[in-house]
Amino acid sequence: MIIREANTKDISEILKLNETEVPHVGSIRRKDFLKFLEIASNFIVMDIEGEIAGFMISLREGGDYGSVNYKFFNNHYKKFEYVDRIVIKEEFKGKGLGRKLYEFLFDNNETHLVCCEVNLKPENPDSMAFHEKLGFKEKSKMITDDGKKMVSMLVRNQNS
Repeated sequence: MIIREANTKDISEILKLNETEVPHVGSIRRKDFLKFLEIASNFIVMDIEGEIAGFMISLREGGDYGSVNYKFFNNHYKKFEYVDRIVIKEEFKGKGLGRKLYEFLFDNNETHLVCCEVNLKPENPDSMAFHEKLGFKEKSKMITDDGKKMVSMLVRNQNS
C-alpha cells in the first residue's frame, strides 16, 4: 500500500471511482480531473498492488477554482488547505484508508487549517462521522443549487 501523486494514466480509474460516489461528491468530467493535476496542491491516490483504492484532491487558498465551497473558505480564511474530495473504493471502506490519506495531508501540509465540506442534503452521515473523528468542526452551513444541496463547512485547526 502506497500513497503517491496521481498521474494522467490514473484519470480513467479515478473518474469511474468518483462516479460511484455521486451524489456524496460532485460528478465532474475527465478534463476537470486533468486540470486538478495542474492546480491541486495534492492529488494523491492510495495504490494497493496497482489498484487505486482511493484518492484525495486538495487545493491551497487563492487558486483558480470555481467551486462555491472553495470560494467560501477563500472568503473566510487567509491560509488553508481545502479538501475538494476524498473517495475510497467500496471494498476498501472501513479499513482506515481515508484516515491514512488525511494523515498524509496533515503531515505534508504547509498551513495549520484544513477545510472541507460534507453534504447534509443529500445526507452523508458516514462522511460526517468520519470527519468529526478526525477533529473537524462545523463553522457554517451553506445552501447551494437553488436549495437542492446543503453542506456543512468544516475546519480542522492542527494547532488546537
